[in-house]
Amino acid sequence: MPDVTLKDVAERAGVHFGTVSRALDPQRSHKVSPETRERVEAAARELGYQANVMARGLRKGRTGLIGVVVADLGNPFLPPILRGLDDVLSPRGFMTAVSETHEDPDALRRVCEHLVSRRADGIVVSAAHTRDGAFISELEQSIPVILAVRRVSGGGHHTVTHDDVLGARLVTEHLVAAGHRRIAQLRGPAGVSSFIGRGRGFSEVVAEQGCTDLTLDDHAAEPTTAEGKRLAAALLARGDRPTGIFAHNDLIAVGALEAMSEAGLRCPEDISIVGYNDAPLTAHLSPPLTTVRLPSRDLGRRAATMLLNHLDGRPEPAATIALEPQLVVRHSVSAPATARPRRARAR
Repeated sequence: MPDVTLKDVAERAGVHFGTVSRALDPQRSHKVSPETRERVEAAARELGYQANVMARGLRKGRTGLIGVVVADLGNPFLPPILRGLDDVLSPRGFMTAVSETHEDPDALRRVCEHLVSRRADGIVVSAAHTRDGAFISELEQSIPVILAVRRVSGGGHHTVTHDDVLGARLVTEHLVAAGHRRIAQLRGPAGVSSFIGRGRGFSEVVAEQGCTDLTLDDHAAEPTTAEGKRLAAALLARGDRPTGIFAHNDLIAVGALEAMSEAGLRCPEDISIVGYNDAPLTAHLSPPLTTVRLPSRDLGRRAATMLLNHLDGRPEPAATIALEPQLVVRHSVSAPATARPRRARAR
Protein backbone atom coordinates (compact mmCIF):
# COMPACT_ATOMS: atom_id res chain seq x y z
CA MET A 1 0.00 0.00 0.00
CA PRO A 2 1.55 3.37 -0.97
CA ASP A 3 2.49 5.82 1.76
CA VAL A 4 -0.10 8.43 2.62
CA THR A 5 1.20 11.93 1.80
CA LEU A 6 0.36 15.42 2.97
CA LYS A 7 -1.41 15.93 -0.34
CA ASP A 8 -3.71 12.98 0.41
CA VAL A 9 -4.54 14.44 3.82
CA ALA A 10 -5.16 17.86 2.24
CA GLU A 11 -7.63 16.41 -0.26
CA ARG A 12 -9.49 14.54 2.50
CA ALA A 13 -9.64 17.62 4.75
CA GLY A 14 -10.51 19.99 1.91
CA VAL A 15 -7.60 22.36 2.57
CA HIS A 16 -4.32 23.36 0.87
CA PHE A 17 -1.36 21.04 1.37
CA GLY A 18 0.55 23.90 3.04
CA THR A 19 -2.19 24.15 5.65
CA VAL A 20 -1.76 20.44 6.40
CA SER A 21 2.00 20.90 6.71
CA ARG A 22 1.52 23.64 9.30
CA ALA A 23 -1.31 21.92 11.18
CA LEU A 24 0.71 18.74 11.71
CA ASP A 25 3.95 20.51 12.64
CA PRO A 26 4.07 21.10 16.42
CA GLN A 27 6.24 24.18 15.90
CA ARG A 28 3.79 25.80 13.45
CA SER A 29 0.37 24.42 14.33
CA HIS A 30 -0.47 27.64 16.19
CA LYS A 31 -0.68 29.36 12.78
CA VAL A 32 -3.78 27.29 11.92
CA SER A 33 -7.22 27.83 13.45
CA PRO A 34 -8.30 25.18 16.00
CA GLU A 35 -11.23 24.10 13.80
CA THR A 36 -9.02 23.58 10.75
CA ARG A 37 -6.35 21.82 12.81
CA GLU A 38 -8.91 19.37 14.20
CA ARG A 39 -10.23 18.66 10.69
CA VAL A 40 -6.70 18.01 9.40
CA GLU A 41 -5.82 15.77 12.34
CA ALA A 42 -9.03 13.79 11.84
CA ALA A 43 -8.24 13.31 8.14
CA ALA A 44 -4.70 12.20 9.00
CA ARG A 45 -6.04 9.61 11.46
CA GLU A 46 -8.60 8.30 8.98
CA LEU A 47 -5.96 7.83 6.29
CA GLY A 48 -3.33 6.46 8.65
CA TYR A 49 -0.86 9.24 7.90
CA GLN A 50 2.42 8.81 9.78
CA ALA A 51 4.83 11.72 10.06
CA ASN A 52 8.55 10.95 9.95
CA VAL A 53 9.10 11.44 13.67
CA MET A 54 12.59 9.92 13.62
CA ALA A 55 13.88 12.38 11.03
CA ARG A 56 12.36 15.27 12.94
CA GLY A 57 13.95 14.25 16.18
CA LEU A 58 17.38 13.55 14.75
CA ARG A 59 17.66 16.65 12.58
CA LYS A 60 15.23 19.19 14.00
CA GLY A 61 12.60 18.10 11.53
CA ARG A 62 14.99 17.99 8.56
CA THR A 63 15.08 15.26 5.98
CA GLY A 64 18.30 16.39 4.30
CA LEU A 65 16.48 16.72 0.98
CA ILE A 66 16.53 19.89 -1.14
CA GLY A 67 14.31 20.01 -4.20
CA VAL A 68 15.62 21.69 -7.36
CA VAL A 69 13.05 22.44 -10.05
CA VAL A 70 14.33 23.26 -13.56
CA ALA A 71 12.67 23.76 -16.93
CA ASP A 72 14.81 21.40 -19.04
CA LEU A 73 17.43 18.93 -17.82
CA GLY A 74 18.90 18.85 -21.33
CA ASN A 75 19.94 22.51 -21.22
CA PRO A 76 23.77 22.71 -20.93
CA PHE A 77 23.32 25.94 -18.97
CA LEU A 78 22.19 23.99 -15.88
CA PRO A 79 25.15 21.80 -14.78
CA PRO A 80 27.25 24.73 -13.43
CA ILE A 81 24.27 25.88 -11.35
CA LEU A 82 23.76 22.36 -9.97
CA ARG A 83 27.46 22.07 -9.16
CA GLY A 84 27.34 25.39 -7.35
CA LEU A 85 24.40 24.20 -5.26
CA ASP A 86 26.24 20.98 -4.43
CA ASP A 87 29.42 22.89 -3.49
CA VAL A 88 27.52 24.42 -0.56
CA LEU A 89 24.84 21.86 0.28
CA SER A 90 26.83 18.61 0.17
CA PRO A 91 29.30 19.52 2.97
CA ARG A 92 26.29 20.18 5.18
CA GLY A 93 24.84 16.74 4.49
CA PHE A 94 22.07 17.80 2.11
CA MET A 95 21.18 15.96 -1.08
CA THR A 96 19.37 17.47 -4.05
CA ALA A 97 16.49 15.97 -6.01
CA VAL A 98 16.15 17.55 -9.47
CA SER A 99 12.88 17.64 -11.42
CA GLU A 100 11.97 19.31 -14.72
CA THR A 101 8.81 21.04 -15.90
CA HIS A 102 9.31 21.60 -19.67
CA GLU A 103 7.90 25.12 -19.13
CA ASP A 104 4.56 23.68 -17.93
CA PRO A 105 3.15 25.72 -14.99
CA ASP A 106 0.97 22.79 -13.91
CA ALA A 107 4.07 20.61 -13.71
CA LEU A 108 5.77 23.26 -11.57
CA ARG A 109 2.89 23.16 -9.11
CA ARG A 110 2.76 19.35 -9.03
CA VAL A 111 6.48 18.98 -8.43
CA CYS A 112 6.60 21.58 -5.66
CA GLU A 113 3.56 20.14 -3.91
CA HIS A 114 5.12 16.69 -4.06
CA LEU A 115 8.35 18.00 -2.52
CA VAL A 116 6.39 19.59 0.32
CA SER A 117 4.43 16.38 0.89
CA ARG A 118 7.73 14.48 1.09
CA ARG A 119 8.95 17.00 3.68
CA ALA A 120 11.85 18.42 1.67
CA ASP A 121 13.74 21.02 3.68
CA GLY A 122 13.71 23.64 0.93
CA ILE A 123 13.21 24.20 -2.77
CA VAL A 124 15.34 26.01 -5.35
CA VAL A 125 13.08 26.97 -8.27
CA SER A 126 14.68 27.72 -11.64
CA ALA A 127 11.61 27.07 -13.79
CA ALA A 128 9.18 29.81 -12.77
CA HIS A 129 7.39 32.16 -15.15
CA THR A 130 6.62 35.73 -14.16
CA ARG A 131 2.95 34.82 -13.67
CA ASP A 132 3.86 32.26 -10.97
CA GLY A 133 4.31 34.92 -8.28
CA ALA A 134 1.09 34.07 -6.43
CA PHE A 135 1.93 30.37 -6.35
CA ILE A 136 5.47 31.03 -5.10
CA SER A 137 4.10 33.25 -2.32
CA GLU A 138 1.71 30.46 -1.37
CA LEU A 139 4.49 27.88 -1.46
CA GLU A 140 6.69 30.00 0.80
CA GLN A 141 4.10 29.58 3.57
CA SER A 142 5.01 25.89 3.72
CA ILE A 143 8.69 25.67 2.85
CA PRO A 144 11.76 27.90 2.28
CA VAL A 145 11.98 28.80 -1.41
CA ILE A 146 14.85 30.36 -3.36
CA LEU A 147 14.30 31.54 -6.93
CA ALA A 148 17.33 30.93 -9.16
CA VAL A 149 17.83 32.59 -12.58
CA ARG A 150 14.16 33.51 -13.09
CA ARG A 151 12.16 36.16 -11.25
CA VAL A 152 8.40 36.17 -10.66
CA SER A 153 5.89 39.00 -10.45
CA GLY A 154 5.50 40.82 -7.16
CA GLY A 155 8.13 41.39 -4.51
CA GLY A 156 9.16 39.75 -1.29
CA HIS A 157 11.01 36.74 -2.75
CA HIS A 158 14.58 35.52 -2.27
CA THR A 159 16.06 35.56 -5.78
CA VAL A 160 19.52 35.06 -7.29
CA THR A 161 19.71 35.81 -11.00
CA HIS A 162 21.83 37.41 -13.73
CA ASP A 163 21.68 40.95 -15.07
CA ASP A 164 20.14 39.91 -18.38
CA VAL A 165 19.46 43.47 -19.52
CA LEU A 166 23.19 44.19 -19.29
CA GLY A 167 24.13 40.90 -20.96
CA ALA A 168 21.84 41.58 -23.91
CA ARG A 169 23.18 45.11 -24.22
CA LEU A 170 26.73 43.76 -24.40
CA VAL A 171 26.09 41.44 -27.35
CA THR A 172 23.78 43.86 -29.17
CA GLU A 173 26.30 46.68 -28.85
CA HIS A 174 28.90 44.25 -30.23
CA LEU A 175 26.76 43.71 -33.33
CA VAL A 176 26.25 47.45 -33.75
CA ALA A 177 29.99 48.13 -33.31
CA ALA A 178 30.65 45.70 -36.17
CA GLY A 179 28.43 47.84 -38.42
CA HIS A 180 25.08 46.05 -38.19
CA ARG A 181 21.99 48.25 -38.40
CA ARG A 182 19.40 45.69 -39.56
CA ILE A 183 19.21 43.26 -36.66
CA ALA A 184 16.76 40.83 -35.08
CA GLN A 185 16.44 38.75 -31.95
CA LEU A 186 15.28 35.14 -31.69
CA ARG A 187 13.27 35.27 -28.50
CA GLY A 188 12.96 32.69 -25.75
CA PRO A 189 9.62 31.68 -24.20
CA ALA A 190 7.25 34.53 -23.37
CA GLY A 191 6.64 35.21 -19.70
CA VAL A 192 10.12 34.18 -18.53
CA SER A 193 11.98 36.97 -16.77
CA SER A 194 15.43 36.12 -18.12
CA PHE A 195 14.23 36.31 -21.73
CA ILE A 196 12.18 39.41 -20.99
CA GLY A 197 15.35 41.07 -19.68
CA ARG A 198 17.33 40.05 -22.76
CA GLY A 199 14.62 41.43 -25.01
CA ARG A 200 14.66 44.68 -23.10
CA GLY A 201 18.43 45.07 -23.36
CA PHE A 202 18.30 44.40 -27.10
CA SER A 203 15.48 46.91 -27.63
CA GLU A 204 17.26 49.59 -25.62
CA VAL A 205 20.35 49.41 -27.84
CA VAL A 206 18.27 49.28 -31.04
CA ALA A 207 16.44 52.45 -30.00
CA GLU A 208 19.58 54.27 -28.84
CA GLN A 209 21.50 53.47 -32.03
CA GLY A 210 18.64 54.02 -34.48
CA CYS A 211 18.81 50.46 -35.82
CA THR A 212 16.05 48.66 -37.71
CA ASP A 213 14.47 45.94 -35.55
CA LEU A 214 13.44 42.97 -37.73
CA THR A 215 12.41 40.69 -34.85
CA LEU A 216 9.54 38.27 -35.48
CA ASP A 217 6.38 38.51 -33.37
CA ASP A 218 6.83 34.83 -32.46
CA HIS A 219 8.59 33.35 -29.40
CA ALA A 220 10.23 29.98 -28.87
CA ALA A 221 7.91 27.56 -27.06
CA GLU A 222 11.02 26.23 -25.30
CA PRO A 223 14.60 27.57 -25.49
CA THR A 224 15.82 24.66 -27.63
CA THR A 225 17.77 24.03 -30.82
CA ALA A 226 14.62 22.90 -32.64
CA GLU A 227 12.78 26.10 -31.74
CA GLY A 228 15.79 28.21 -32.72
CA LYS A 229 15.85 26.54 -36.12
CA ARG A 230 12.12 27.11 -36.57
CA LEU A 231 12.28 30.80 -35.69
CA ALA A 232 15.39 31.41 -37.80
CA ALA A 233 13.88 29.67 -40.83
CA ALA A 234 10.82 31.93 -40.58
CA LEU A 235 13.04 34.99 -40.24
CA LEU A 236 15.22 34.04 -43.22
CA ALA A 237 12.17 33.40 -45.39
CA ARG A 238 11.18 37.06 -45.20
CA GLY A 239 12.33 39.52 -47.82
CA ASP A 240 13.77 41.98 -45.31
CA ARG A 241 16.48 39.72 -43.92
CA PRO A 242 18.68 41.02 -41.06
CA THR A 243 22.47 41.13 -41.21
CA GLY A 244 22.84 40.34 -37.50
CA ILE A 245 20.91 38.06 -35.12
CA PHE A 246 20.86 37.90 -31.32
CA ALA A 247 19.66 34.48 -30.13
CA HIS A 248 18.33 34.50 -26.56
CA ASN A 249 20.42 31.46 -25.66
CA ASP A 250 23.12 29.30 -27.21
CA LEU A 251 20.78 26.43 -28.10
CA ILE A 252 18.58 28.81 -30.07
CA ALA A 253 21.74 30.10 -31.78
CA VAL A 254 22.74 26.55 -32.76
CA GLY A 255 19.32 26.07 -34.33
CA ALA A 256 19.72 29.34 -36.20
CA LEU A 257 23.07 28.19 -37.59
CA GLU A 258 21.39 25.00 -38.85
CA ALA A 259 18.65 27.03 -40.54
CA MET A 260 21.24 29.27 -42.18
CA SER A 261 23.20 26.29 -43.48
CA GLU A 262 20.07 24.74 -44.99
CA ALA A 263 19.28 28.10 -46.64
CA GLY A 264 22.74 28.21 -48.20
CA LEU A 265 23.90 31.09 -45.99
CA ARG A 266 27.18 31.40 -44.12
CA CYS A 267 27.98 32.78 -40.69
CA PRO A 268 29.37 35.40 -40.37
CA GLU A 269 29.90 36.15 -44.08
CA ASP A 270 26.17 36.48 -44.80
CA ILE A 271 24.66 36.90 -41.33
CA SER A 272 26.35 37.38 -37.96
CA ILE A 273 24.95 35.52 -34.94
CA VAL A 274 25.48 35.97 -31.20
CA GLY A 275 24.21 33.71 -28.42
CA TYR A 276 23.83 33.80 -24.66
CA ASN A 277 25.01 31.57 -21.73
CA ASP A 278 28.42 30.40 -23.05
CA ALA A 279 27.49 26.73 -23.02
CA PRO A 280 30.52 24.39 -23.40
CA LEU A 281 29.67 23.60 -27.04
CA THR A 282 29.87 27.22 -28.20
CA ALA A 283 33.67 27.34 -28.46
CA HIS A 284 33.61 24.27 -30.74
CA LEU A 285 30.98 25.37 -33.24
CA SER A 286 31.85 26.42 -36.77
CA PRO A 287 32.32 29.30 -36.41
CA PRO A 288 32.97 29.53 -32.65
CA LEU A 289 30.06 31.51 -31.21
CA THR A 290 30.28 34.99 -29.72
CA THR A 291 28.11 34.85 -26.60
CA VAL A 292 27.60 36.01 -23.01
CA ARG A 293 29.23 34.16 -20.12
CA LEU A 294 27.17 33.92 -16.95
CA PRO A 295 28.61 33.26 -13.46
CA SER A 296 26.30 30.28 -13.10
CA ARG A 297 28.29 28.23 -10.60
CA ASP A 298 28.51 31.27 -8.35
CA LEU A 299 24.76 31.72 -8.76
CA GLY A 300 24.23 28.16 -7.52
CA ARG A 301 26.50 28.74 -4.53
CA ARG A 302 24.72 31.95 -3.58
CA ALA A 303 21.30 30.38 -3.87
CA ALA A 304 22.39 27.48 -1.65
CA THR A 305 23.92 29.83 0.92
CA MET A 306 20.74 31.89 1.01
CA LEU A 307 18.71 28.72 1.59
CA LEU A 308 21.00 27.43 4.36
CA ASN A 309 20.82 30.76 6.16
CA HIS A 310 17.05 30.38 6.14
CA LEU A 311 17.23 26.81 7.47
CA ASP A 312 19.69 27.86 10.17
CA GLY A 313 17.29 30.48 11.47
CA ARG A 314 19.18 33.41 9.96
CA PRO A 315 17.01 34.30 6.95
CA GLU A 316 18.20 37.21 4.85
CA PRO A 317 15.75 39.97 3.93
CA ALA A 318 13.88 39.14 0.74
CA ALA A 319 15.85 40.64 -2.14
CA THR A 320 17.02 40.04 -5.70
CA ILE A 321 20.74 39.58 -6.35
CA ALA A 322 21.70 40.08 -10.01
CA LEU A 323 25.17 38.80 -10.98
CA GLU A 324 27.09 40.52 -13.77
CA PRO A 325 27.60 38.78 -17.13
CA GLN A 326 30.62 38.99 -19.43
CA LEU A 327 30.88 39.28 -23.23
CA VAL A 328 32.88 36.47 -24.88
CA VAL A 329 34.03 37.45 -28.38
CA ARG A 330 34.75 34.62 -30.80
CA HIS A 331 34.26 34.42 -34.59
CA SER A 332 30.54 34.51 -35.39
CA VAL A 333 30.40 38.28 -35.99
CA SER A 334 31.90 40.32 -38.81
CA ALA A 335 30.97 43.49 -40.66
CA PRO A 336 27.81 43.12 -42.76
CA ALA A 337 28.46 42.14 -46.36
CA THR A 338 27.25 45.51 -47.63
CA ALA A 339 29.84 47.29 -45.48
CA ARG A 340 32.85 45.18 -46.47
CA PRO A 341 35.10 46.44 -49.27
CA ARG A 342 34.68 44.49 -52.49
CA ARG A 343 37.63 42.61 -53.88
CA ALA A 344 38.80 43.68 -57.33
CA ARG A 345 37.96 41.11 -59.97
CA ALA A 346 40.84 39.50 -61.82
CA ARG A 347 40.99 40.55 -65.44
